[in-house]
Amino acid sequence: MVKIHKRTKNSRIRGARTVGWGFRQKHKGHGNKGGFGKAGTGKRADHKKQVFLEADPKKKYFGKQGGTSRGTALAKYEKINLYAVKDNMYTKEGCKIDLSKHKILGHGDGFKAEITALFATASAIEKMEAAGGKIILPAAKDDVKQYVVKEKAVEEKSEDKE
Repeated sequence: MVKIHKRTKNSRIRGARTVGWGFRQKHKGHGNKGGFGKAGTGKRADHKKQVFLEADPKKKYFGKQGGTSRGTALAKYEKINLYAVKDNMYTKEGCKIDLSKHKILGHGDGFKAEITALFATASAIEKMEAAGGKIILPAAKDDVKQYVVKEKAVEEKSEDKE
């Protein structure tokens, strides 16, 4: 028996992603590269590591680099405005409110209460005192005297001249 009509290869392939080659990546012609760009350069994948290590030994690719300066360190206290304290914590005149881990900001009106806080802005203190309340802050620590090397060097030079 003779076959009258045979489907073309194109009609068989249409709609198939891999076109008879199995996994999509197998027939791309790029070998086993482990991904695109720097992908596959992890702890256990040595096949791309050499490129980064040989390029510039001073530059590191793996691991964490750098740190943040003291100026970018996050504040270790919460900030709260006077209006928020009044709306949420103020119950009656003369009450004591403990916000020892907070900085009090001056947005809002003052009220009659004692607030214990870590920091407070000048405007917040001024508004509270005008309304008859007060903000209690921790006592300021004495300045720490540090040993300065420059003074010692100046003393040695003055002794040499004598």
